[in-house]
Amino acid sequence: MTTKRLSKIINFLNPSTAGKDKTTGAPNQSYQTKKDWKNLPTFDDLPDFKGMKGCAWEVWGKDDQLGTVNLLTDDVVKKAAIEEFVTGKCVSLNWPLNFPSKPLFGRKAPEVIMKPSATRGAVRDDEIHINTQSGSQWDGLRHFGLQEHGVFYNNIPKDSMVGGVVTMSNPSQIDPDVAKIGIQNWASHGICGRGVLLDLVKFFEEGSNDKKLPYDPWNTHGFTVSDLESCAQKQGIKFRQGDILLIRAGFIRKYTTATNEERDGLIGKPETFAGIEQSEDMKRFLWNNHFAAVASDQPALESWPTPEGLAHMHQTIIGLWGMPIGEMFDLEKLSEVCAETKRYTFFFSSWPLPIIGGCASPPNAAAYF
Repeated sequence: MTTKRLSKIINFLNPSTAGKDKTTGAPNQSYQTKKDWKNLPTFDDLPDFKGMKGCAWEVWGKDDQLGTVNLLTDDVVKKAAIEEFVTGKCVSLNWPLNFPSKPLFGRKAPEVIMKPSATRGAVRDDEIHINTQSGSQWDGLRHFGLQEHGVFYNNIPKDSMVGGVVTMSNPSQIDPDVAKIGIQNWASHGICGRGVLLDLVKFFEEGSNDKKLPYDPWNTHGFTVSDLESCAQKQGIKFRQGDILLIRAGFIRKYTTATNEERDGLIGKPETFAGIEQSEDMKRFLWNNHFAAVASDQPALESWPTPEGLAHMHQTIIGLWGMPIGEMFDLEKLSEVCAETKRYTFFFSSWPLPIIGGCASPPNAAAYF
């Protein structure tokens, strides 16, 4: 079975000998960069990595720095822009950097220092100190690796990455070990294409007798593939390769309407949140639809905490596929616009902060109709 899977991937990477070096038989780099990513292997055709199913490293290449962002080719972006950006209406998907004021998972609280000038009249500066994962964020390739094996995406050992304050004085002399699989690669490429919203909040409320959610966004609950597909069907969505999937589950709506006591109650107790379930079916759904990225309004895309005996979905999505995970995206206004226009697809644009070697970043994301 493993040999069969590897053969399929090799055939995908090298459909002919036209792109091979005549001496070594290895694919030429110029040939690799012209890939149109047709006929990608299915989840079940991907090889295992030390017993972990669905490793896509060989699909993207041993020196890859982008993961599934590779799917956002010029043609994919152009098609999405032409088809989706027609009215000129734009919607921000970023929660203000100030929120949540008391971040989860023990992260540093955002600190914004507003500094009026004492000597220059009507002049001001701001200083911002944040954890790049305290609020709206992309989890990057350096964020979450394969826990048991101590490696990150593309088999990069965790011990090969430096820690602490890293000073860079010369842009033309950057240590490759510092920069490797850093989020500056997504920042340079951009995460732009067709966005798709699955508004689970609206879907479940409209489908219930009392018009209330059958789950609490602040408590452990797993969304199934059937939930996602049923929502997509009701909204008239047909997925296509390279889509950027957004899932509205309700965390930010509840946070906005909660009391200060309720918000403060999130801190100091074990984190519990609704999210996609950790299942092989969910992995097949995400990979076989070949999404370029996936995000939600929850603090963790996946149901939290992970059920005992099951691995974090982060390990597969980021570590094995190189797929960006977005968390705490503000999807409230987007939900309203989608309902008003009856359109749940749009042009999506995100330009993360170009932090060399960064493991995450605020998304700087927007939807265009």
